[in-house]
Amino acid sequence: MLFSESWLRSYINPDLTTDELCEAMTMAGLEVEEVSSVAPAFSGVVVARVLSVKDHENSDHLHICQVDVGDGGEPLQIVCGAPNVREGILVPCAKIGAVLPGNFTIKKAKMRGEVSMGMLCSARELGITEDHTGLWILPDDLTVGEDIRTACHLDDKKIEIKLTPNRGDALSLIGVARDLHAITGAPLTLPEMPEVPANSDTKIDIKIKAPDLCGRYTTRRIDNLNIHAPTPQWMKDRLERSGQRSISALVDISNYVMLETGIPTHFSDAQKIAGGAYTVRWGKPGEKIELLNGQTVDVDPELGVICDANGPKVLAGIMGGEDTKVTDETTCISIESAFWHQKAIQGRCRRLNFSTDAAYRYERGVDFGQTEKVLNYITRLVTEICGTETTAIGPVIDAVTVLPERHEVKMRADRARKVIGMDIDTATMAECFKRLGFEFTLEDDVFSVKAPTYRFDIEIEEDLIEEVARLVGYEKLPDQPPMARAYMHTRPEGMRSVHSLRMKLADLGYQELINFSFVPREWEKDFAGNDQPIELLNPIASQLSVMRTQMVGGLVDILKYNLNRKVTSAKLFEVGRIFRRDESVVTTEHSVKGVDQPVRIAGLLYGDAMGEQWAVPARLADFFDAKGDVERLIAPLEASFVAKSFPALHPGRSAAIMLDGKEIGFVGELHPKLQQTYGLPHAPIVFELDVASILHKSVPWHTPVSKFQPISRDVSVVVPHGVTFMALQKVVAQAAQTDKRLAGFVSLDLFDLYHKAADADKPAEVSMAFRLTIQPEDENYSGEDAEAALAAVVEALATQGAVLRQ
Repeated sequence: MLFSESWLRSYINPDLTTDELCEAMTMAGLEVEEVSSVAPAFSGVVVARVLSVKDHENSDHLHICQVDVGDGGEPLQIVCGAPNVREGILVPCAKIGAVLPGNFTIKKAKMRGEVSMGMLCSARELGITEDHTGLWILPDDLTVGEDIRTACHLDDKKIEIKLTPNRGDALSLIGVARDLHAITGAPLTLPEMPEVPANSDTKIDIKIKAPDLCGRYTTRRIDNLNIHAPTPQWMKDRLERSGQRSISALVDISNYVMLETGIPTHFSDAQKIAGGAYTVRWGKPGEKIELLNGQTVDVDPELGVICDANGPKVLAGIMGGEDTKVTDETTCISIESAFWHQKAIQGRCRRLNFSTDAAYRYERGVDFGQTEKVLNYITRLVTEICGTETTAIGPVIDAVTVLPERHEVKMRADRARKVIGMDIDTATMAECFKRLGFEFTLEDDVFSVKAPTYRFDIEIEEDLIEEVARLVGYEKLPDQPPMARAYMHTRPEGMRSVHSLRMKLADLGYQELINFSFVPREWEKDFAGNDQPIELLNPIASQLSVMRTQMVGGLVDILKYNLNRKVTSAKLFEVGRIFRRDESVVTTEHSVKGVDQPVRIAGLLYGDAMGEQWAVPARLADFFDAKGDVERLIAPLEASFVAKSFPALHPGRSAAIMLDGKEIGFVGELHPKLQQTYGLPHAPIVFELDVASILHKSVPWHTPVSKFQPISRDVSVVVPHGVTFMALQKVVAQAAQTDKRLAGFVSLDLFDLYHKAADADKPAEVSMAFRLTIQPEDENYSGEDAEAALAAVVEALATQGAVLRQ
């Protein structure tokens, strides 16, 4: 909400400086986000009148002007190139010595042989607006010679406040002024809105068929207007300083009243309303409306419409239609002021991919008790600015269906003191309600409060307690230390933090990303093979419509973004939640029924594995680089990797990550099809792990160094094709637990591997060479014991089809 300080002070003018005013508003809940000057610093610019204009003899666009700057001396000769300069107008004139924005000093100059004793200025040259089409032509009622900053109130401030969604009443100057009155107690003067009597019987009839859409619709017809009348300068200034561009008198009046009262209004060309009547209802499938922004909307039963005899003409509470818009030929208008129920408007603009000031206010709620008063107020402004001698004002048509009921809300004074944490006397609470304009009764220290129609956010006791707290002043609340003792909990030694995992990957050269948890539907199908992801009811963008069940899509998207900016190598990771359907999950403080939300950590490698250097040949990162990074990430835990296919990965270059027999993630090269789909020159390597599974680790323990030398034995075996080293290592480790011959077993390491292709009469085989390491436990361990251990290993390997190589 943006407005000028002078406009606000026209309603209430507390004895506070600008900074003190903004501080008071912020501490009362109307957070001031920014304060800026209407115009930047400049000096030496005055109001001047152009006395005469003649063309420059040596130029096709310059003019020689005689200008009166009000100093009582001779007129100044100023050379000007503006196309709109003409005799008799008032304009800003920077005299010699003036300093314009940007520290630009005006000096005496000669232009094409003619002396120029100053500069006539545009609004952009003074830093006021971006308009540079010509000179800033000033109103005729200004005094020649007066400083432009004083004459045009350029020392005024623009204040922008940031509001919470429940404070729709503060989306207007009157609403802010009311709150400021409650905060400071300064006198409040609001604009008068007397009834404007009708002098004609012409009217627009209203029929409301959807009371759940529209609670009140107030309208009036006015004929024989001059819509080409100019907007008053005071209204233009207030609108421009509120971020609104002046368009035409009627549009400006509508915007002005909306900013002032918070109630949107709409003008239609009364002669274009077929049947002379409007019907308010919900839309029907197949109906269309061409809106004022040029967009054609397909109407459905979720959208409210205003119809004439020929069908829908206006999108209720959002935007008017092209068919009934006011044009240059319009002389008769219909003014509409309505109350639309919040739930009937909320979310509709997001569906339509655009927003309007009117819908923004209706979504948060407007004052349903003031539509008729506002209609009279805007009638007065229209007739004063655009009226003619023959202007005919029709009667007010006020159709009312179902309006929100205003219930009494009770507040216990003791309860308020307890919640606020401050001993506030009951009389102070009563004074707060009086300043807010709340009707109340007090009995047995319990307030029964009925809020006015513009404070629709007052529904429960806590709402009233909040009002008391903010008017007393949040800054006055006492600072009290917590009553409970605070303890610093230590993390168990066998538990590590998620941050430590981040630090490990950062030490390995990875950079962390933070992506949205909601992703395009195509990502779920491409990277997870998921045709039924969890859909969002109200996505922030149409493409981000589902919750992710994988994190690879986000990594690939960021990789592509960087590749488009000439990045050749990348190591990326992200820690975040995924969202999977799981009917076994119940609703708790940290979970939602039917949705599993585990924390995952995912990474991506792309480009040169070692970077450009002279020591090793350049090569692309591959599966084993990512596998090594995963092993370093989870250390001291030891995972195994089992070949397995995944939707997002190359079927021959991917593996499941296993820990204690449980699958905790995957690692592999991106599928070639996805590499082509997403336009990647090379396939990145990706991995993803369940974080909870790798946070627990074994606690280190002390093992004395043996005084006996370890013993090693080598053995070579041939196994059928398809038998993996992991399977052989597993059976030997199991044998070491039960076979006494393997007492002191340390490890079985593979140091040679040879694949033999199938012959005509023999299947494919794999030759593996192992080194068995044993650590003797006493001095009696002999060579025969080592040979027995080797025999036990061969027996264990034989269970997987291994035979000694001959």
